[in-house]
Amino acid sequence: MILPEATLGVLGGGQLGRMFTMAARTLGYRVVVLDPDPHSPAGSVADEQIIAPYADEAALTVLAGRCAAVTTEFENVPAASLDFLADRCLVRPGAAALRVAQDRIQEKTWLRGQGFATAPFAVVRNRRDLEDGFAGIGGPALLKVSRFGYDGKGQARVDSLEEVRTAFRAMGEEACVLEGFLPLDRELSVVLARGCDGEIASFPVAENQHENGILDLSIVPARVGHATAQLARDMAESIARKLDYIGVLAVEFFLLSDGSLRINEIAPRPHNSGHYTLDACLTDQFEQQVRALCGLPLGDTRLLSPVVMLNLLGDVWCGERARWEAVFREPAAKLHLYGKREARAGRKMGHVNVLAEDVDDALSRAEALRRNLACPDP
Repeated sequence: MILPEATLGVLGGGQLGRMFTMAARTLGYRVVVLDPDPHSPAGSVADEQIIAPYADEAALTVLAGRCAAVTTEFENVPAASLDFLADRCLVRPGAAALRVAQDRIQEKTWLRGQGFATAPFAVVRNRRDLEDGFAGIGGPALLKVSRFGYDGKGQARVDSLEEVRTAFRAMGEEACVLEGFLPLDRELSVVLARGCDGEIASFPVAENQHENGILDLSIVPARVGHATAQLARDMAESIARKLDYIGVLAVEFFLLSDGSLRINEIAPRPHNSGHYTLDACLTDQFEQQVRALCGLPLGDTRLLSPVVMLNLLGDVWCGERARWEAVFREPAAKLHLYGKREARAGRKMGHVNVLAEDVDDALSRAEALRRNLACPDP
């Protein structure tokens, strides 16, 4: 075990790194962040920040020399950087899992090869693949870049061959996945942690609602039957085992109208849909990340209260600031801001967890809060 007073490292200085850092420091660890942004949200609360690109071997060597163990806050860190670090210190999760999750082609191919159900998809590397793929899948469909797409970026809905050709050109003819639409009932996710001894602790299933490709609300517990929730947890835990994964992992699902589940994506890190755990669970996902990284026993993931997590985007900044008084008038709301210097439309700036005696009441309060935070029409 790596015990408090040791130093931990995190690659990435965004909000996930910030919340990991705060959890680690609460438990008594020191934290060093590596991020190229001198004003990173995580760097502002860490003991130290190394300002350098993620592939800078000199900076990685310094990080490894100062830390007992290193983790990552997002999947687009170069896997080669984790390989480099792993020769010098403990790294969790490992580069192998990262390589699967950071490339949609590898991810979906791996899932299909392991027997997990996904949406129908075709790999697109050139124009011929594009035409063959659309002929097999048809429209409507989604064309998604294989790497570096997130929060609705790097993807386009296409209904015709001409539209898919136009979208492919707009994406620079990079490698893509063409994904068929499904008869969707709702979207779910499971966040879990797996320890170095193989122990797995899953959090309650979240029901997620998106706007413009960005998570808007997470509703917990998800409004699905026990059997569906258990199947989602079982599938997510099976993925963690097959990846030999150590750390916090999120798996996103499509629940179809016939009651079946399809896997959408894997995220090898804490997840936006797991932010509800900060206020509604005995152990939150970031403390769990610290525990898994340090080889500690995993914490209890029980749900203490129904909760709805509401994302706060830069869109609610009406001029210089958001209408924070609307949040503080709701006594059941817990505000979390990420310390970002500039609010922009579509940028995740924070979230609010709204707790209540039942999930319908929590949802009603969260939706009222969203309306009260909205900027007035000009």
